[in-house]
Amino acid sequence: MVSRLVLILGDQLSPDMACLRDADRARDTVVMAEVRSEATYAPHHPKKIALIFSAMRHFAEELRGDGWTVAYTRYDDPENAGSIPGELLRRADETGATEVIATEPGEWRLIEAMRDCPLEVKLLPDDRFVCSRKDFEAWAEGRKELRMEWFYREMRRRTGYLMKGDDPAGGKWNYDKLNRKPAARDLLRSAPMSFTPDDITEEVLALVQREFPDNFGSLRPFDFAVTRGDARRALSHFVRRLLPEFGPYQDAMLTGEPYLNHALISPYLNVGLLSPQEVCDAVQAAWEAGEVPIQSAEGFIRQIIGWREFVRGVYFLEGPDYPHRNALNHQRKLPPLYWGAETRMACLREVVAQTRDNAYAHHIQRLMVTGNFALIAGIDPAEVHEWYLSVYADAFEWVEAPNTVGMSQFADGGVVGSKPYASSANYIDRMSDYCTGCDYFAEKKTGKGACPFNLLYWHFLNRHRDRFEKNHRMGAIYASWDRMDEARRETILEEADDFLTRMSRGEAV
Repeated sequence: MVSRLVLILGDQLSPDMACLRDADRARDTVVMAEVRSEATYAPHHPKKIALIFSAMRHFAEELRGDGWTVAYTRYDDPENAGSIPGELLRRADETGATEVIATEPGEWRLIEAMRDCPLEVKLLPDDRFVCSRKDFEAWAEGRKELRMEWFYREMRRRTGYLMKGDDPAGGKWNYDKLNRKPAARDLLRSAPMSFTPDDITEEVLALVQREFPDNFGSLRPFDFAVTRGDARRALSHFVRRLLPEFGPYQDAMLTGEPYLNHALISPYLNVGLLSPQEVCDAVQAAWEAGEVPIQSAEGFIRQIIGWREFVRGVYFLEGPDYPHRNALNHQRKLPPLYWGAETRMACLREVVAQTRDNAYAHHIQRLMVTGNFALIAGIDPAEVHEWYLSVYADAFEWVEAPNTVGMSQFADGGVVGSKPYASSANYIDRMSDYCTGCDYFAEKKTGKGACPFNLLYWHFLNRHRDRFEKNHRMGAIYASWDRMDEARRETILEEADDFLTRMSRGEAV
């Protein structure tokens, strides 16, 4: 009987992958490969590369221990073909296989590569998600707007999480009003669980240091989990120590506190070490036991079965061109400050430095600091998309593109959000301590020391007035702009233009 090849990608490190269920241990060969095309299609953070390579190597060992034959190619193998299709062809020549069983990749780029592969490739649906692509398409059909809130409620009903019969537990679908507290410093606050690299990981770290010395980001210290067992320990630690106060402080930001009450499990979810169901089961169990208040359980479960599932549905529904959309026609180049160049803006300096050191920032830091600035400054969303895809350990295109192109940059014209997430300095000042000691002043709207977020906020609204002034959620904002005297409006726009000119010239702003 002819052997078949079973492809496992670097973000498919789950023992119950559809392709493994469809395969035969006795005759089929699992193919795993660290290839140049995947490691370099974006300038990935060194920690991201190390996480994926080490988790792959550990998973390959687990498969072998479970009786699978695994053909594993390391990045520095001289026989490495450099791409996934190339490695499949090489392994097909070795084994005589003519058929490949694969679980559908999470990026259009790889799906198209698999379809073009000159072998017979059987692509199976990725059923690790709560909502299948087919089910999302059915939910979206005929709707004028795709809104996460309505999708989220459907997922709650389907899964039964935080439900009492047909009604939401506690009588509300969400508790956002309780979950917007700024955080105070707490020397007793736990941190996400960290892990000491073993010999396999140390070997990977040496490889990444050697092969990717110029990529943006600090490789060490490296303390991610790289096995399913350790990822499950990280989940248990979060639920027990950090989840109880996750809700109230999920939007908070503090200098020198990159994690606060956040879980840091998104990398493990997105490479397959954890499943969304087991994560939500753990949170549900803690809430049912009275260990976690409902606002924290709900806020976290919404991130998993709400946003995570919703953006995946949007990504596949909208098609391969989605990451390249630019509805607002923003063309400005991404400024060097995103890659660590000097900036006088304390909030951006802090979040970029944290990103460099940890390959991580939580959702509000991404949305309301780095994303908000890029939006109101008119940065090309394609460059913003590539930056997010590159610098975060949990960034894979199916989840990153809708969050960046859609939610953060409004470059999809409103597919993901009903209005742009543009904000002045007020939000950052309220939810963080970043403004304390900054060269700029959050309360200053114009003149020396005026916060660039204040200037650029109005500049953004003014230049896109034709698009947004009839938005029912933004009418009052434009009314405020119109009530300003003309001289003040002209000053704001002139100072914003001057700031953008200096930034585009490469000055430290």
